[in-house]
Amino acid sequence: MRNAFAKAVTELSEIYPDLVMLAGDIGNRLFDQLKSKHPNRFVNCGVAEANMTGVAAGLASSGLKPITYTITPFNTIRCLEQIRLDICYPNLPVIIVGTGSGLSYAGLGATHHSMEDIALLRTLPNINIICPADPVEVKLALADALRLGKPTYMRIGKKGEPTIHENIPIFEIGKGIKVRDGNDIALISFGNMLPVAISTANRLTTIGVSVEVISMHTVKPLDENLLLDLFTNKKLVAVIEEHALIGGASSAILEWGCEKRVNLDKLIRFGGPDHFLYACGGQEQARKLIGLTCENISKKIINRMNELNT
Repeated sequence: MRNAFAKAVTELSEIYPDLVMLAGDIGNRLFDQLKSKHPNRFVNCGVAEANMTGVAAGLASSGLKPITYTITPFNTIRCLEQIRLDICYPNLPVIIVGTGSGLSYAGLGATHHSMEDIALLRTLPNINIICPADPVEVKLALADALRLGKPTYMRIGKKGEPTIHENIPIFEIGKGIKVRDGNDIALISFGNMLPVAISTANRLTTIGVSVEVISMHTVKPLDENLLLDLFTNKKLVAVIEEHALIGGASSAILEWGCEKRVNLDKLIRFGGPDHFLYACGGQEQARKLIGLTCENISKKIINRMNELNT
């Protein structure tokens, strides 16, 4: 995803002459093409993320379109106050990009895990929160965020994420993308859990369950019309996210569903537990530890469907 992001920034810099890229001392070679084309529009702000956020706010207030980029927890939790007061309060068009989100940096331990970022940022007024599912959605999300010109947080993976969309989908912030049709249940995937959602759908299909798969790339604002349709017409709605269950995307759906009085008995949530991961390993190992696997998700969905049918 980060390679797709760097390529998209370079391409979009030709469309937006006011685009400025700020990095927190990572990805220097990643942006070589951008720097060769526009050397004055890339700034390495060093390991000073709060300062980088303030610089971005100043550039935005001067009429530019800044993008900040570094490892997710350092670009969100570390500078939350600056995001709140310097960007969201004045409603400035700054795009905050967190790379290696969720458990992408699982091997580096809890300092590099980002299982709380959505929960923190979605409480802030004026901000949009986007979680692209694959490299195709990364480019589309960045383009739409620049078009909107609002405070935006974009949560992406690291590297090696597969491309899911064979054809370029219609992408609009706040509107989910239907990846697969189905009649019985809906699997709503946020961000880079889409491959797991598709594998889960394949597994359930083998036992005769018709599964609709949605890439719900936007946490804030939610696609309320799509959610209402799913809760009205599906037997079960499963939400999968590489984020803590507390305060994450599925919590946002719970809040929406409570307000709209939909049947929340249909909802089943898959995400991270309320504790740190102290073990180190790869992303797949970390997902297995907290149950974010096709096998575990399929099993729990089947059990819930059996409960609903009794």
